[in-house]
Amino acid sequence: MLLAVYAVALLGAFAMVAGPFMNDRSIAVEPGRALATVTNVGWLRTSVDFQDSQGLYHSPPTGLIYPTGLGEGQKVWVTYKLSNPDLVKVEGREWTLSIIPALSVAVVASLIFGLAWRGTSLKKN
Repeated sequence: MLLAVYAVALLGAFAMVAGPFMNDRSIAVEPGRALATVTNVGWLRTSVDFQDSQGLYHSPPTGLIYPTGLGEGQKVWVTYKLSNPDLVKVEGREWTLSIIPALSVAVVASLIFGLAWRGTSLKKN
């Protein structure tokens, strides 16, 4: 059971990097660029409004990718996927920003696993 929980934690850490990598790759295949206005900075997501290359306005329901350091009312350049304008990120920010948080999760999970494993080993003796 302990090993399964540890494996799930490591899988989660891997997904924290793989997801942004795939999103960035998807945007890079057919990129659009726009000036967006930050409309809301929340704990779970940062919302923006922007006009796409066809003149349509978008406010992606899942928010903006890589929103760290943005403030409400701020104007920011974004890159979005032309065929899916709901997939939008702050221009110039990349999937590599996810590496440190993912490594942090993996390290903490490893420490907890190591301590728990040691605790169960001591109980058996």
